[in-house]
Amino acid sequence: MVTAYIGLGSNLADPQARLRRAFAELAQLPQSQLLAQSSLYRSAPMGSQDQPDYLNAVAALETALSPLALLAGLQAVEAAHQRVRGERWGPRTLDLDLLLYADQTIDLPTLTVPHPGLYERNFVLYPLAEIAPGLVIPGLGVLGELLARCERGSLLVIEKTSRIRAD
Repeated sequence: MVTAYIGLGSNLADPQARLRRAFAELAQLPQSQLLAQSSLYRSAPMGSQDQPDYLNAVAALETALSPLALLAGLQAVEAAHQRVRGERWGPRTLDLDLLLYADQTIDLPTLTVPHPGLYERNFVLYPLAEIAPGLVIPGLGVLGELLARCERGSLLVIEKTSRIRAD
């Protein structure tokens, strides 16, 4: 079993309820257990500003799935939410990104881990720090140091839902 971190985002069709459902669906992935979930954050969209703000969060999963099997599971959850892959950084019902997979660095045509741009995205770093403050990100360094270089900007907690499993 390894720990993987998943970024969640939505800006269409009741994003708040959609992210709550997505946490529950992540907990149901085979050979996986939801360890933690961050609060929900509102962020300005990347790319075209002619779309609604996003709601974002991060989840920690303990999983026995391989990175590609986990990616397939995440894409199946997206598909169940009618995710349509169109415009880059465009509006979407649900976006699930495999941010980190244990301490591995993965560079495949279909998967890059750590997720590209993770180190500069406040809507990833702040929720990630909420559930894994001492995390060391392969090839990038200590999360706290990355966070110190990333402005919070207009990022706002809109629903305090942080849950970390007690062992």
